[in-house]
Amino acid sequence: MKTIKSILSWVIPVVIGLAIAFLVRSYLFQVVRVDGSSMTPNLTNNERVFAFRQERIKHLSVIVFDAHGEDPRVTTKMYYVKRVIGMPGDKVSYRDGNLYVNGKLVPQRFISNYERTVGTARGAKATRWNLASVAKTRGWGNKPETVPAGEYFVLGDHRYVSNDSRYWGFVKKDKIMGVVKVPFWGSASAKKNVNKRTVDY
Repeated sequence: MKTIKSILSWVIPVVIGLAIAFLVRSYLFQVVRVDGSSMTPNLTNNERVFAFRQERIKHLSVIVFDAHGEDPRVTTKMYYVKRVIGMPGDKVSYRDGNLYVNGKLVPQRFISNYERTVGTARGAKATRWNLASVAKTRGWGNKPETVPAGEYFVLGDHRYVSNDSRYWGFVKKDKIMGVVKVPFWGSASAKKNVNKRTVDY
């Protein structure tokens, strides 16, 4: 009897702890690792951030999502971290070096002027679905791209290297794990440009 009680004395707390951890991860937040440089200068490679599942997605929110089924080159579950530019139903266009959503200029103060203009139009991986080619072949500016219902148009902050909606299209809502928040130990600029959006258009 003492042996059983002894076993239960540590088994029960472990089970409770695992159950709490599962509930937190499933319904509240999860720690994720940024992989790659597509979100620099705001998020760096191997940086740890939180993904909050219940946080409401807004324009310029940084999100984590499963790219499997979105990016055709991804053949297994893989998480991408990108910034939401277009919400469901938005009309996104690119002209004269600027991004527009529903006819309004997107104020992208979280990246440099180069990234807002040249970097957005030209990517190192640019082949088919980049903003410059879309503007030319699909008539962006005259006929903006409409984000489908239940989907999002996303871009990396480091536009020149980011593999994002310019190449493979939109992100479905059910693929999104949560909204990214930089923890208290992160840099002040990262917390400002990721956690606190100064404008919503």
